[in-house]
Amino acid sequence: MPWSEAFLRSQAAPAAPTAAGERVISYTHALAEALALALEIDPRVFVLGQGVNDPVGMFGLTTGLAARFGARRVFDTPLSEDAMTGICTGAAMQGQRPVLLHNRPDFLLLTFSQLVNHAAKVHYMDRGRHRVPMVVWAAIGRGWGSGPQHSQAIHGLLLSVPGLKLVLPGTPHDAKGLMLAAIADNNPVVILEHRWLMKASAAVPEGIYRVPIGKGVYRRRGSDLSIVGTSHTLHLALRALDSAACAGISADVIDLRTVKPLDEDIILESVARTGRLLVVDPGWSLGGVCAEVGCLVAERGFDLLRAPIRRVGLPDAPAPAGFALEQAYYPNEVTLAAAIRGLCG
Repeated sequence: MPWSEAFLRSQAAPAAPTAAGERVISYTHALAEALALALEIDPRVFVLGQGVNDPVGMFGLTTGLAARFGARRVFDTPLSEDAMTGICTGAAMQGQRPVLLHNRPDFLLLTFSQLVNHAAKVHYMDRGRHRVPMVVWAAIGRGWGSGPQHSQAIHGLLLSVPGLKLVLPGTPHDAKGLMLAAIADNNPVVILEHRWLMKASAAVPEGIYRVPIGKGVYRRRGSDLSIVGTSHTLHLALRALDSAACAGISADVIDLRTVKPLDEDIILESVARTGRLLVVDPGWSLGGVCAEVGCLVAERGFDLLRAPIRRVGLPDAPAPAGFALEQAYYPNEVTLAAAIRGLCG
């Protein structure tokens, strides 16, 4: 039975958040479990990338997979990102389901010719005769002073590319469910995980389940403003709300989970109740998710607003490498608390 059919039969509806008392595993364990399930179910799935067959795996995601499934299905690749993406695109067009793992999204820039010019467009160019069911994964976010070439969140660059899907999970539960959904999808899907979420642990169901691509979720309900975003920056916003600086302020907190396609309905539904919008994102504010969500509400919900839209992302500058400069460059709980207070007047 094809992977996508088996996957959909296994879960007719998206899995609900796990109840108290169920097992708790780490973010990386959840991702590793998703890859192992996909490899076990469908022989067309294979995993490749620089260092995926190392003893500790890539960020712990692929530990033990090569030994379990063999070197033909889990294997290391040369430093040829463009060529490897082309190989995966061709394999996907022939019915395989590759999962290409990158250590850092900066290296995705080397793949844009294959990813943007070929993988995203093949289905449109040959009247739907070929699909490209391919997953491209990378870990975004600051590290230990990684600087301007090893810490970029480049999903904003891909927002305007038709044919791609862009996923930014924020919890271990969603990381597993979105990985399984992406592998089952018949389109190229780019998944960007945040490095600072990798050590998080939470309740995650066993077995196969899916988190639907293109559907956001409320992480909190409130009445004073709507906070919309993804990934690690949304966790900072939640901590800012819980701080003394934001005492007395309640907010809708919406985790988009997917930025392409974008769940427009949940955003407009929330703003219709609160009248205020703060958009947060681990990428640059200029021309990225912050700008797109803000534009959506300005176009379709301007009459709902009681205050100007605000956004918190990265400034229009490359990431610094020094510790002191990083503190000024990256948003933190204080930055977000100030934005929340300012928006609420």
